[in-house]
Amino acid sequence: MAARSDSACFSSLGDWIDYERLPQHSEAHLTWASITLVTSFLRASSATFTSGISYRHRMTTVLCVPQWQGSASSKAPRLMAGAHRATELIPADAVVTVPVLETGGEKVAGIRAYDVLVENQRLTRTMLAGIGERVITIGGDCAVDIPPIDAAHARYGEALTVLWIDAHPDVYSPQTLPSGAFHGMVVRALLGDGPAGLTPEPPLAPQQVIIAGERAGDASEHEYLAKTGLRRYGVDDLERALDGLRGPVYVHIDLDVLEPTAFGATCYPEPNGVQPQRLVDLISQVDDIIGAAITEHAPSGDDVDPGEAEVIRRLGAALTR
Repeated sequence: MAARSDSACFSSLGDWIDYERLPQHSEAHLTWASITLVTSFLRASSATFTSGISYRHRMTTVLCVPQWQGSASSKAPRLMAGAHRATELIPADAVVTVPVLETGGEKVAGIRAYDVLVENQRLTRTMLAGIGERVITIGGDCAVDIPPIDAAHARYGEALTVLWIDAHPDVYSPQTLPSGAFHGMVVRALLGDGPAGLTPEPPLAPQQVIIAGERAGDASEHEYLAKTGLRRYGVDDLERALDGLRGPVYVHIDLDVLEPTAFGATCYPEPNGVQPQRLVDLISQVDDIIGAAITEHAPSGDDVDPGEAEVIRRLGAALTR
């Protein structure tokens, strides 16, 4: 049978998108609550409805959070451009850009730019409140992922597992990280051991977090990992991170997990990393990805590097398959 018209397709998806806000076009641009929302017509493979067949499309929204203040690197401001560039490479039905503060902030209680980070979290939570279904968050520094993971935890509870793929375990505290860079404390905050205003409630339990690809944590971080019993896998045993893993799964990717000779556009590249294709293959084996993040893309210049763009595109395709 012939496919229905575009208008019929939109009508069939009314419970997934508020199309009363959008014109019946293949692409719409709308200013709403100080964000940019771009809704694209559903990809052809998912947008065809045949008479008599009930089909529910799983919406994917890309949440662009161009925050840089969680990093202490001199290259940190590049994370803003990196977030916008990476956002363009991820397949999505809608794109939401959080209007984060772009200025630096004050160091409070050992946290660099604490006031800015608290406000950016508030703005991100506000944007998330209007989004249903699967969210792919694009940073920015790793700290952008706390509100999306908290939202996934609220939805899936103890069944949720966070697969944290990163060269660093991100379990510093303000006492063990003199720079105060909060992106190095994110996992610890997700477990409830973090500063007020930046720590979710309720926290994740240690058994809900798996760290993969780590090779650059210091002694204090490894001590914390041992004390909490967090599962941790390096580069050599990366695939073991999937042993017994069942959905729902939230996948966090810090691009510094990659081998810097293959992808070097990060603030803290670490040698002896994961090759891009190996990471794509790993993600492709994860079932029931209910949300994800790609963070810490810090391009070195104004020109797009085709090789780096292709890596991000392939990672995005694996996460949204």
